[in-house]
Amino acid sequence: MSKVTVVGAGNVGATVANVLAHKDVVNEVVLLDLKGDLAKGKALDSWQQAPIDYYSTKLTGTDKYTATKNSDIVVITAGIPRKPGMSRDDLISINAKIVVSVTKSILKYSKNPIIIVVSNPLDVMTYAAYKASKLNPKKVIGMAGILDTARYRAFLATELKVSPKDIQAVLMGGHGDTMVPLPRYTTVAGIPVTEMIEKDKLNAIVERTKKGGGELVKLMGTSAWYAPGAAAAQMVESIIRDENRIFPCAAYIKNAYGLKDMFLGVPVQLGKNGITRVLELKLNKTETKNLHKSANAVQAVIKKFNKLKLT
Repeated sequence: MSKVTVVGAGNVGATVANVLAHKDVVNEVVLLDLKGDLAKGKALDSWQQAPIDYYSTKLTGTDKYTATKNSDIVVITAGIPRKPGMSRDDLISINAKIVVSVTKSILKYSKNPIIIVVSNPLDVMTYAAYKASKLNPKKVIGMAGILDTARYRAFLATELKVSPKDIQAVLMGGHGDTMVPLPRYTTVAGIPVTEMIEKDKLNAIVERTKKGGGELVKLMGTSAWYAPGAAAAQMVESIIRDENRIFPCAAYIKNAYGLKDMFLGVPVQLGKNGITRVLELKLNKTETKNLHKSANAVQAVIKKFNKLKLT
């Protein structure tokens, strides 16, 4: 038996639950929200979709933490979304309190779950969940790089007029404007992307990727949900199936890339116990410089979180 709790029944949380149900890899998904009727309604709607789309995953909605008892994985999407003109960092004080409170409440009913954080500012909220949970850091993971690389790959697929299925990419660093896409590690059906696109066009796509979230906020007046929700569900699937797939995630770095004791986007393997290992790529000087710049930006926000003294 496998059980996943998704905290937050907003657009992202509901999408995580719905996409995960469609994958049919867990027995039960609990959708938890302070607005209990909203969670119950969205879960019921998805459950009524099961006979149509042919899955067996049972979905239930609730506002009671007792319903989350013995969850194997908890996906935290709770928090306010970005509004036009807001940076991810603007969200810190509000969302940090929410994430810390949610994490502590979850741990009352599930002793040793794997926690996947989707709330923004992502890297720091993952750190907040880690501090609040006191779990092994391999069990606390932030969803960022999968979404960012998906945007990068989607933009490339449009430019190159190829299927996004054939594009593989690695992206590192913080989830925000300082993220570090790595064209050197980007391929199209095994062909280096640098052989298929002009440098200026590739650079433009890299810059668009960095601001990908902001582009959607301007268009919709709120944060994205389809791609972020699907990305979190993909992480859950790799863990439940013990696939050990390699994804860029916000992970605890003990001592790698010249960095210590922080959460930052790096390539990791995801298996049944969470992060199986952190992969350390051989970065060149420019890539290392950009990664450290991104790490410094994340550390600055972590300092703001620590000043709040929530854990």
